Amino acid sequence: MANIKSAIKRVHTAERNRLRNKAYKSAVKTLMKKYLASVEKYAANPSPEAMNEVQSHMAAAYSKIDKAVKRGVLHINNGARKKSRLARSLQRVVAPKSAATQQSEAS
Repeated sequence: MANIKSAIKRVHTAERNRLRNKAYKSAVKTLMKKYLASVEKYAANPSPEAMNEVQSHMAAAYSKIDKAVKRGVLHINNGARKKSRLARSLQRVVAPKSAATQQSEAS
């Protein structure tokens, strides 16, 4: 343990920041998992209610990622990558359905 007063303060500050960073990272991971689970649920059974759930989970995850970036917990590129992966996971589910719809309309 440090003996100098300023070093003791830095230890306390570092611990406080570590716990805050851990909380943000954990919340981001949890919200991403909830979002991905809702996307899988929508893929299995597409309905407007399921899409609303996906949209609400997406908004919550995006918001938490943006707050983590703003507070310096995540690097800006890391946050952008996470949001891109979330959007891409939904697009993989929605795009084949819309392509099939367009193909049937063209016939």
